[in-house]
Amino acid sequence: MTSTPLRFRPLLKQTIWGGRRLGEMLHKPIGDADDYAESWEIVDHGDDQSVVTDGEMAGQSLGELFANRREWLMGKDWVEANPNANTFPLLLKFLDCNRVLSVQVHPDDAYGATMQPPDLGKTEAWVILHSEPDSVIYSGLKAGVDRESLREMMLAGETDRALHSYHPEVGDCVFIPAGTVHALGGGLVVAEIQQSSNTTFRLFDWNRVDASGKSRPLHIESSLEVSDYERGPVEPIRKPIHSGTETLVECDKFVLRRVHGSDQTIAGDDRCHLLTVISGEATLSGENGPTKLATGESVLLPAACDQMDLQAGESTVLWMSPPTSI
Repeated sequence: MTSTPLRFRPLLKQTIWGGRRLGEMLHKPIGDADDYAESWEIVDHGDDQSVVTDGEMAGQSLGELFANRREWLMGKDWVEANPNANTFPLLLKFLDCNRVLSVQVHPDDAYGATMQPPDLGKTEAWVILHSEPDSVIYSGLKAGVDRESLREMMLAGETDRALHSYHPEVGDCVFIPAGTVHALGGGLVVAEIQQSSNTTFRLFDWNRVDASGKSRPLHIESSLEVSDYERGPVEPIRKPIHSGTETLVECDKFVLRRVHGSDQTIAGDDRCHLLTVISGEATLSGENGPTKLATGESVLLPAACDQMDLQAGESTVLWMSPPTSI
């Protein structure tokens, strides 16, 4: 057994919709750049690999640990329940959205398995860390929108008419199961936990064109095929932040909890756990001494970890793990 949390070097992604808040709010090493859009904190997906920064596992990627030390990392029950898994199942990231993102939908696992190359489906959840007064989230289709009406709006360049939208508040959680049409608006910073997948279909890009007058391609037929027309409008999970531990999302892909202003016992249960500090500082205490975590820092506790104590003080920590029922 080991009680040493795994720290990883974040993978920073630059795009035209990024900004500076990953550095200013979450202390990511972006230097003078003003176009960093994503910080992938814990990932094992193809060439995108988290690499351990210190300790006896230093230099090893998460993919290598999953391949070579799977039971140590994931736990016996998870390995027995997922004999064909070939990747760490979850991906943790931060996003800084300086402008509205394209409208997307993700397929489920069954559809992902038919793609070339095959991939997992993508169920995800967001926790809002920053929201401007005019920020908007688009989540789910308006009541009454079916496949044919969505097709008509897509072809007319009016997909926005089909989308349910609202202004998000800091602390909101938004659960986006596979098949849910969605988009993050401008002025938002979010923490996201998702399946380790890159299966995304674009329905709408707000009729934007590049300097040469070209628009990005849309995936009309694939989007129509995988969209969930029964889910309807998706409202935020809006719970006041209070001292203690609360479960925000519990689904068949992950459990997402929020710990604020209290202590919590974690690990020692033959299950891996992911932690990220979204405000303040926290400390993990185990047999090998304390591990201090500042705002924006994330760690993975392998299933082989002994029980540890999380002291959150007045801080807020997101705590994620594979589903409780395997």
